[in-house]
Amino acid sequence: MYTIDPRTAAGAEPQTPAAPRLQRLRLVGPAFVAAIAYVDPGNVATNVTAGARYGYLLVWVVVAANLVACLVQYLSAKLGLVTGQSLPEALRDRMPRVGRLAYWAQAELVAVATDLAEVLGGAIALYLLFDLPLLVGGLITGLVSTGLLALQSRRGQRSFERVVIGLLAVIALGFFAGLFVAPPSAAGTANGFIPRFDGADSVLLAAGMLGATVMPHVVYLHSALARDRHGRQEGEQRRRLLSVTKYDVGMAMLVAGAVNLAMLLLAATALQGSESGSLEGVHAAIGDRLGGVIALLFAVGLLASGLASTAVGCYAGAVIMGGLLRRRIPLVIRRVITLIPALAMLAAGADPTRALILSQVVLSFGIPFALVPLVVLTSRRTVMGACANRRPVTVAAALVTVIVIALNLVLIYLTATGAA
Repeated sequence: MYTIDPRTAAGAEPQTPAAPRLQRLRLVGPAFVAAIAYVDPGNVATNVTAGARYGYLLVWVVVAANLVACLVQYLSAKLGLVTGQSLPEALRDRMPRVGRLAYWAQAELVAVATDLAEVLGGAIALYLLFDLPLLVGGLITGLVSTGLLALQSRRGQRSFERVVIGLLAVIALGFFAGLFVAPPSAAGTANGFIPRFDGADSVLLAAGMLGATVMPHVVYLHSALARDRHGRQEGEQRRRLLSVTKYDVGMAMLVAGAVNLAMLLLAATALQGSESGSLEGVHAAIGDRLGGVIALLFAVGLLASGLASTAVGCYAGAVIMGGLLRRRIPLVIRRVITLIPALAMLAAGADPTRALILSQVVLSFGIPFALVPLVVLTSRRTVMGACANRRPVTVAAALVTVIVIALNLVLIYLTATGAA
C-alpha cells in the first residue's frame, strides 16, 4: 500500500514543480481498474447496435451515462477512503441478516449478468480471430481471467492495475482505429447531443447503454479498490488523496467515455443501414467497408475487453460476497460458478449478441440497489464526518438515481406489454 509521506504532506521537504504531478501519477490506478467495466463487451454490443440502428441519435446517452459514472465512482472511492470500508461492508453493518441475504442475492445476480456479457464477448472475439468454437472461447476467456486474478493475489494490486491499464490501451486502439479511416460527421455528432428517443426499441437500447456504463458491480468494487490501495485516511493525507481520487476518476472516465463514444460513432459512420445484427456481422461489415486491418483491430479490442472485464467482474463478485456475508470462497470455485451460466448459454446455441444486450438491461435494474445506499451513506455525517456530501452533490446524485429508476420502470412497462 502506498501512502503520502507525512513530511511531504506537511511541506517539510522542498519539491520541484514536477513532483506533485509525479506523486499524483503514482497514486492513480484504482479508477482505471473500475473503468474496464465501462468498456466491456456489453458496451460494445449496445453502443455498436445503437450506432448502426439509429446513427448519432443516442450520442447523448453515452455522454450522460459517463458524467453519471464520474460522480458515482468518485462517491464510491470516497466512501472507501473515509470509512476504510467497502460499500458492501458498510451495508452489512447496517442491515439485518434477512435483508443482507436478500441484498446479496440481487447483487450476485448482477455479478452473474456481468460475467455473462464479458465471457460471451471474449468468446466472440476468439471466434473472430481464430475461428474457435464459442464454447471453447468461453472456456479460454475464463481461464485467462483467472490468471489475471492470480496476478492480483500474488503480485499485489499495483501489478494488476498496470496490466489492466495496458489492456485498456489495447481496447482504445481497437475502437479508435476505425475513426481515422472513416471520420464521423461533426454535424451529426453535435445533433446527437440533443436528448430524444425514436420509439420503444431506442428506450430499450438506452437502458442497456446505461446498464453497460454505470455498472452496479463496479460501484461496489471501487470502494474496495480505494480502501485497499490507500487504507483509511485522516486529516491532510485524506484531503490530498480525495483530490488525487478526483484526478484518477476524471482521467479514467474520460478514457472510458471516449472509447464508448468511439464505438457508437464508428457504427454510426460505417455501419448505419447495414444488416449486421450481431458482433460477427459488425466485424464482417467493418472488414467490407473499412478494410481487414480495422476489422482485426476491432476484434483485438473486443478480446482485450472481454479478458480484462471478466477478471474485474469476478473480483467485484468476491468483494460483494466478502463484504455482505463475511465469507470467501476459493477463487477457482467462484470462477467456475460465475462461468456456468455463460457456458450453458453458449452450449445451448443462444444468440450471443442478443444475450449481451439483455444482460446490460439486467445490470440497469441493479443500479438503484447500488446507487441509493451509496448516496445515502456518503451524505451522512455520522458515516463520513466532515467529508459528507454537500447539498448540491446530494441533490445531483439523488436526481440521477430517480432518473435511472424511472427509466427502468418505463422499460418494465415496455417489456411487459411487448412493445420492446
